[in-house]
Amino acid sequence: MAYEVLARKWRPKTFDDVVGQDHVTRTLANAIAQDRIAHAYLFIGPRGIGKTTLSRIFAMALNCEKGPTMHPCGECDNCKGIAVGSDMDVVELDAASNNKVEDIHGVLDQVQFAPTHSRFKIFILDEVHMLSNAAFNALLKTLEEPPPYVKFIFATTEGDKVLPTIISRCQRFDLRRISTGDILRRLRFICNAEGIAITDDALLAIARGSNGGLRDALSALDQLIAFKGTDLTEEDVLAVFGLVSRGALEGLADAILKGDIPGILRAVDAFEGAGKDMRRLTAELLWHFRNLLVFQQAGVELARQDVTTEQLAVLEAQAKLAPPQRIVEITGLLSEMEGRLRSALSVRTLVEMTLIRCARAAKTVSLDEVLRRLTSLREQVIRRLAAAAPRGPAAAPAAPQCAAPSVRESSPTVPPSPLSAAEVEPEDDLAPLEDEGYAPCAEDLSSMPQSAPPRAVRVETLQDSGGQYVDEILNLAVRLFGGGPVDVHENV
Repeated sequence: MAYEVLARKWRPKTFDDVVGQDHVTRTLANAIAQDRIAHAYLFIGPRGIGKTTLSRIFAMALNCEKGPTMHPCGECDNCKGIAVGSDMDVVELDAASNNKVEDIHGVLDQVQFAPTHSRFKIFILDEVHMLSNAAFNALLKTLEEPPPYVKFIFATTEGDKVLPTIISRCQRFDLRRISTGDILRRLRFICNAEGIAITDDALLAIARGSNGGLRDALSALDQLIAFKGTDLTEEDVLAVFGLVSRGALEGLADAILKGDIPGILRAVDAFEGAGKDMRRLTAELLWHFRNLLVFQQAGVELARQDVTTEQLAVLEAQAKLAPPQRIVEITGLLSEMEGRLRSALSVRTLVEMTLIRCARAAKTVSLDEVLRRLTSLREQVIRRLAAAAPRGPAAAPAAPQCAAPSVRESSPTVPPSPLSAAEVEPEDDLAPLEDEGYAPCAEDLSSMPQSAPPRAVRVETLQDSGGQYVDEILNLAVRLFGGGPVDVHENV
């Protein structure tokens, strides 16, 4: 007997066997139970997620000798014939190769005849978006008012290419990519049934490479068995498909978040030397940071859908290395690189430069953070000045908390009363961040003159800001620490 590949051998035969499409299987089963079966259905989704399989299961449920039933027996002649494609009353048509109007005329001719031995005459058109406009238009009238014994089931990977007039006559179902967890569980079940010894990391690598398609995962597993036998490890998967190991990918992400540029360059050199696909590496790295952002913003429960328990532990540790806004910036840089890789003359150079930018984005303090911190320090110093003012009838009025004058004004300003070094010694709430490298309010202001002459300050151009925050930062600094007017000279 000829060998049967795993994707065909383990193709689902009931609604309960379908993985990751509960919203579709529940609707179809309820339609049968409530006797609300429509005359046309449209399944839309990427490859390998169950469109054709669902079409056949639905046809079996409708024409089973015990049906219509939510649980086709799979043993009657109708079920067996539909499963192997030999049933005369269930016509499967590949619209990719039968896309002319003459081919649709042949379908319309068969519509006129009642089923020979089944309950319904069912037409399954795969890749229906390949039909010409003339073929689509030829279907319209029959699709709107078919005979009561006729059912149409359409499947396509590109729903946007199907005419709206066709979609409006069908019940539309958008199938989604199967989650990594669901693929892992299904692969583990099949491997146990087939007697295949395979590690969890190897299964995870297969699931990562399948891009949400269970058929792709089963085809990859078949290829690995032919390569190595029934004892498989992660190294075997990486060797055959050129993937990057989970540990290496997480190590690269860790180097980016810590700003370890030498570590990033060493990792890229190792990937290049091992012949890894940089485009696939970029896609997987982007997906990792997507999972990290989901973990930070939505918590463990939502992130658990796409990662394993081991990956969750890594995400929890990496979530402490950078705030969400920096992860968003890193994700944007990786997305931009992914679009440019196709036309890049030097893929490695583009990858290295982009990852260095990502590392800098992970550690650089944004201008918004600088302004927020300066504003907070200004408010704390004003409160401290008010608390240090003398009490009693002769006490001077508190300084109003008005807006800071523009740093470009030439009129003299009166600085606040100087404080002693003991009064301005920073406390915990004024302690600088570890990576900022400065200590505000630590200078002894008692030596500052009451009236300081205008002084020139050279301001370095701020990266990616266009200088738009320079005035605000200097104004806040002047109001915080006192001093005379400031003349700004940009250092271009």
